[in-house]
Amino acid sequence: MAPPHANDHNSIAHRIQRHLYKVIPEEWGIFQTLGVAIPLRKGLYIPDLVVAPEAALATPGNFISASEAHLVVEITSPGNAGQDRISKPAAYACAGVRLYLLIDSWAPGGPTVTLFSEPEGDVYRSHHAVKFGDPIELPAPFAITLDTGSFPVG
Repeated sequence: MAPPHANDHNSIAHRIQRHLYKVIPEEWGIFQTLGVAIPLRKGLYIPDLVVAPEAALATPGNFISASEAHLVVEITSPGNAGQDRISKPAAYACAGVRLYLLIDSWAPGGPTVTLFSEPEGDVYRSHHAVKFGDPIELPAPFAITLDTGSFPVG
């Protein structure tokens, strides 16, 4: 059994959820512990948050196809930061995840938030990074600005 996430990790997830619930359509949900299937890599990731239509959960099981996710959020921990920075962006892009938001408290240059967008092949053609404390814009269908200044630093 894996240990629970640190309080800082849970606080960041909570703050992001509160912002997202204000702007997502009623038929969408924000899910924790939902598997996201990466077909070409024959893998399954369990992101910290997944925003997807509730209808995507109609299939029996414990996962959805990654292409059904409108946004995937990963919050790094010391043990998974490398995977969240390197292999997951490639996998999520390859699987067609539209937006990947990486909250990296453990970044070498200091805590950062990076939004990956425009997936093509196994790369995101666009990414924008800010330091904790700076705002970051999530494009449509969310069209909100996240205030990262409220994110606790582990």
